[in-house]
Amino acid sequence: MHPDIADHIARFPEHAQVQLKNLHHFIAANVPNLTQKMGYGIPTFQWNGKNFIHYAGYSKHIGLYPGAKAIAHFAGEFERRGYKYSKGAVQFPINQELPLELVLEILTYLLNQRT
Repeated sequence: MHPDIADHIARFPEHAQVQLKNLHHFIAANVPNLTQKMGYGIPTFQWNGKNFIHYAGYSKHIGLYPGAKAIAHFAGEFERRGYKYSKGAVQFPINQELPLELVLEILTYLLNQRT
């Protein structure tokens, strides 16, 4: 994990740190060759030098920022599951288990858009 990202995560309460670390490691494990940085003040993964996906912790949720096309593609699934979302982000409640199977679907979608 990039040191700046580790510092960022360390600022959160322990329960949020666990969720953020799990999400970070899940993304890194499922998409090879991503690089990491802080972008827009939040943890960012890059693919071939371009932003691929961002995430961020908040007091009541974790925000995942896969971009507007991915959000539009998965909007029905977000609604079905009761997740709040906007043009470029989806919110996963901090007190619930992360929907890693859905995150994997989003990552796969993003990869397919890049290749």
